[in-house]
Amino acid sequence: MWAPKRNILLTPGPATTTDSVKWAQVVPDICPREAEFGQLMEYISIELTSFVASPDQYTTVLFGGSGTAAVESMLSSAVQEELVLIINNGAYGKRMCDIAKAYELRYLEYTSAPDDAIDLIALEEVIQGSDQRISHLAVVHHETTTGLLNDIKEIGRLCKRYRIDMIVDAMSSFAAVPIQMKEMNISYLASSSNKNLQGMAGVAFVVVEKSKLEQLRHSRPRNYYLNLYAQYQYFSVTRQMRFTPPVQTLYALKQAIEELKQEGIKGRYERYTESWNVLIAGITRLGLTYIVPEAHHSKIITAIVEPDFCGYDFQSMHDYFYRHDMMIYPGKLDGLNTFRIANMGAVTSKDMEAFIELLGSYLWDLDNSKESKTKE
Repeated sequence: MWAPKRNILLTPGPATTTDSVKWAQVVPDICPREAEFGQLMEYISIELTSFVASPDQYTTVLFGGSGTAAVESMLSSAVQEELVLIINNGAYGKRMCDIAKAYELRYLEYTSAPDDAIDLIALEEVIQGSDQRISHLAVVHHETTTGLLNDIKEIGRLCKRYRIDMIVDAMSSFAAVPIQMKEMNISYLASSSNKNLQGMAGVAFVVVEKSKLEQLRHSRPRNYYLNLYAQYQYFSVTRQMRFTPPVQTLYALKQAIEELKQEGIKGRYERYTESWNVLIAGITRLGLTYIVPEAHHSKIITAIVEPDFCGYDFQSMHDYFYRHDMMIYPGKLDGLNTFRIANMGAVTSKDMEAFIELLGSYLWDLDNSKESKTKE
């Protein structure tokens, strides 16, 4: 079978996929209203739920769209007239604030450093000091702005103490970092097909406690396409999405799920960690630094401080790696110049060694160029 060219995506998603996931999209055309396709989506929904919760108490609601669609669906559907507390410690926490603002939700923003653990005592003081009852708390599990992994288990305990429903953006932690929704007191959790699941971009989903969904039955809808209860209810009756799904992408997702079950979440995270260790050892050897301390690091994506070399330019470095079939990503931090390297997806420690070798060559060329200009 013909093998497509392999590019190594060291980006926070979409991630590098296996050839078998790519080839899973090559299927006979099928109308997504057929019972056979409904069975495929039901299988996917149950399997995705099983990774983080019991399908008896929780369910997965599928949408066609990027991960932001799932986050927007959670916030706009779950939060009604109450107050939601949103933790903003990176670009994706800020995005949740922007979504809340767009829907005119009543929200309280708690800002925290993007490179250090959330101060849980200060967070509790905000909850206690609110003159209005906080019904929901929204947090990003893995903030890919920096690679910071927020402690959702402890935040969940805090939410349980104050009877707050926790909403979690697990876009880039799901299927790598172990999550148990019931144990962690998570009511709503969003992710997508194209990060640690190692599928194709185009499927977003919300894993949600069924009892919470039923409470939304009579809620005033704020949107149409992303209405969480309407999507759940329609699928429960028909085994179909309300609107046209990304058919071939869902076949790829089924294959990606099978490959995750073979590797195991624990095994996948160990593979990612092995690549991360190679990355950190390599950049340290090259004199570069990263900003999140290991104790709070996801070991999935790393924000690296840009080198202080004369002539350095991120776009030029990006283009250098692109010519070598590797893709890298710019930083998202204000006030600090960084670039980001992810080790999610179907990549190995050998791929990371190749990246480090290329990075060393690139920096060596910059340094030599600087010396040549100095002599001139």
